Amino acid sequence: MKAVMLTGHGGPDKLVWREDVPVLQPRPDEVLVRVLAAGVNNTDINTRIGWYSKQVSSATNSDLSGVDIASGGWAGELQFPRIQGGDLCGEVVSVGKDVTGFKAGMRVTCAINQPEPTPENPSAFVSLGSEYDGAFAQYCSVPARHLHDVSLSPLSDIEIAAIPCAHGTAFNLLSRAGVGAGDHVLITGASGGVGMAAVELARILGATVTALSAPSKQHILLERGADHVMDRDAALAKHAYSAAIDVVGGDGFARIVDALKPGGRYATSGAIAGPLVELDLRTLYLNDITLYGCTFTPAEVFAGLIAMVNDGRIRPLVSKTYELSEIKTAQADFASKQYPGKLVLVPPAV
Repeated sequence: MKAVMLTGHGGPDKLVWREDVPVLQPRPDEVLVRVLAAGVNNTDINTRIGWYSKQVSSATNSDLSGVDIASGGWAGELQFPRIQGGDLCGEVVSVGKDVTGFKAGMRVTCAINQPEPTPENPSAFVSLGSEYDGAFAQYCSVPARHLHDVSLSPLSDIEIAAIPCAHGTAFNLLSRAGVGAGDHVLITGASGGVGMAAVELARILGATVTALSAPSKQHILLERGADHVMDRDAALAKHAYSAAIDVVGGDGFARIVDALKPGGRYATSGAIAGPLVELDLRTLYLNDITLYGCTFTPAEVFAGLIAMVNDGRIRPLVSKTYELSEIKTAQADFASKQYPGKLVLVPPAV
């Protein structure tokens, strides 16, 4: 099959196009899926450059060429070569001997971070395209327990491929922070995939939404359901928001926490402006602020998102599509932050 192989941590040169990759038969508990579309996301780029390593303390767009990274994946050291791609929309080709509930022709998707809890770590997970081969190929095999049937969804293949990472992350953030009717939620990085998904989902949950974004993209956020938009560096009123969804981090962290009401909730799943922040602990404890770090997504949370996919309540904004072989261009466009929402790759037909 044709696939993009990640050969090590580094720049786009580490992505190698191959046309001779074997299609492995599914294990007894797996489903072989023909990939129809695969989303572009921060996770795959951050994994490629090794940003998850503790050796890195800078923003995601920093030059890491001088950093010797030995362990830069979600869960530590990656096995190379690796087929990345955590955003999947595909069609079932065949199933392992122990699989029930799936048959050839069904359209499916799955979460990027897939729960595999252990007694020692109830929040353990594996990531599609990180711990095992993902969707940047014509085929991939996925454990059946993590797949979801989206055959009846009114969304296109490309739209569904834009959902797992962005909407899955956003829905988990909102769920962990307990966002619902009566809340006023502040969302940073709101023109990106996760941020825009959080805007859409927060409105569905009944919250009032203030979105932070560059001025050039604010009209799109209003169209997507934001009640208020502000420049990403705008001054924020103190004690104005009951919850904050932050994927930016960096120097703006303290400003976001200061803007929370007493008893407010702060949830994060990213740090594109930098992972190291300063916090006055008095702000935290004198105002009873709760901080949530969100990567592990409970199966029931993602299942709730799939219900919205199947009944058409959510519809992601996809700004551009590319052939899978154009992945280097797609990731460069993604990193430029010029496109709102999501970018999606389409593998060659088989």
